[in-house]
Amino acid sequence: MSEARRCPVTIGHVLPPSLSWREGLFGWGSAYGNGKLWVGGLWPRGIIVLTPEFIGPDGRMGMKFGWWRATNGYLTITGRRLDAPAPPATGVTDPGSYGITGFNASGVYFPAEGCWQITGTVGAVSLTFVTFVIRTKPGT
Repeated sequence: MSEARRCPVTIGHVLPPSLSWREGLFGWGSAYGNGKLWVGGLWPRGIIVLTPEFIGPDGRMGMKFGWWRATNGYLTITGRRLDAPAPPATGVTDPGSYGITGFNASGVYFPAEGCWQITGTVGAVSLTFVTFVIRTKPGT
């Protein structure tokens, strides 16, 4: 966990009630956005702690995030590790399943623990957040 202190994590906040769509965003109680694109469900202190049920047989670690698109287009997600070399993180967004605006569920798969920069893009609009990913030790 000491490595997490050096990761410039993004901290989510409660969306204000003035956003009429906020209840439609999974994770609106801990969200981050730029007015055109929002991500919900950011973890406390910016640290994702993954238990065994979130780890695939290949060792990749997966987490779900909700997105809100206030701009037209399909969501794509990319990710890169900031603190060490690693293959890229991958995003699963089901293009077309959610229309071209509004809510979009996603999955992000991390190939390793560490400090990760994740970017969601819809057309010319992008939003980047940083999170630290760690898996629990067996028996904890």
